[in-house]
Amino acid sequence: MSLSKEERLKKTLNQDGIIAALAIDQRGAMKKMIGKIREATTEDIVEFKKLVSSQLTPYTSSILLDPEYGIPAAKQKDPESGLLLAYEKTGYDATVPGRLPDILDDWSVRRLKDAGADACKFLLYYDVDEQPEINDHKMAFIERLGSECRAEELPFFLELVSYDAKGLDPASLEYAKAKPRKVNEMMKEFSAEKYGVDVLKVEVPVNMNYVEGFATGEVAYSKAEASQLFKEQAEATHLPFIFLSAGVSAQLFRDTLVFAKEAGSTFNGVLCGRATWADGVPIFIKDGADAAIEWLQTVGKQNVEELNEVLKKTATPVKI
Repeated sequence: MSLSKEERLKKTLNQDGIIAALAIDQRGAMKKMIGKIREATTEDIVEFKKLVSSQLTPYTSSILLDPEYGIPAAKQKDPESGLLLAYEKTGYDATVPGRLPDILDDWSVRRLKDAGADACKFLLYYDVDEQPEINDHKMAFIERLGSECRAEELPFFLELVSYDAKGLDPASLEYAKAKPRKVNEMMKEFSAEKYGVDVLKVEVPVNMNYVEGFATGEVAYSKAEASQLFKEQAEATHLPFIFLSAGVSAQLFRDTLVFAKEAGSTFNGVLCGRATWADGVPIFIKDGADAAIEWLQTVGKQNVEELNEVLKKTATPVKI
């Protein structure tokens, strides 16, 4: 990593060297959340992101936003909080096999940097069991992004989200049994130097709802088995890696981090989104900005601070 990249990466860390970042780059997902109450407008999305950024970044090491709706929010963040900008288009074309990746048409890594980004983030859907030609397409795509980030000396955060190309329900017991290998093997693949990735943003290797002691119904893994999978995940990469919350509750996410630490995971922080701010969306839509600010200053802040306390005890500092 170049010195310029190192300096930018440091801006995404807290004083303990941990990535305690807030993710609110959701676009399609946020439209759906608002759509449960009424049709979402561009103004709704922009304004909520601004509120989250202004109210919660004083307590986070950095914030992840999207260029489409999030630039005004980037201007509202705490000056001490780093900025990550997403480079991918939201969602994927469901009419084409493979959940193929695509970048925002009118953005480049250079433009992300000019907009103030301290790092570039890209989300890739990946199934290690997908057709080879589809995965080869994705590998070449990430190689190009890595080269672009190297040229601009901007840290590259790659978010990897597993799925099953044959259509298994991600919430099913069958997929819970298949998930660990899919998650850990794709981490191994994209840790290769040719991709130019600096930080991996990943799922935990198990579905905690099927772990003994956490499950309310069927069990896919004993505690010992789940612990071993967390350990294997840490051994799958030499890169810093951070966990995404995947929309689970704030409490379950915190409990998961404690479990990961006890299992021997050396994860380096989190990029946590909906677990922190999701419950503020209906308050904003129904009751307005003032009510949302009050929620963010109380419950939202508490969610962040409780997560920060857990990170102090569980996360491993990034080595630069």
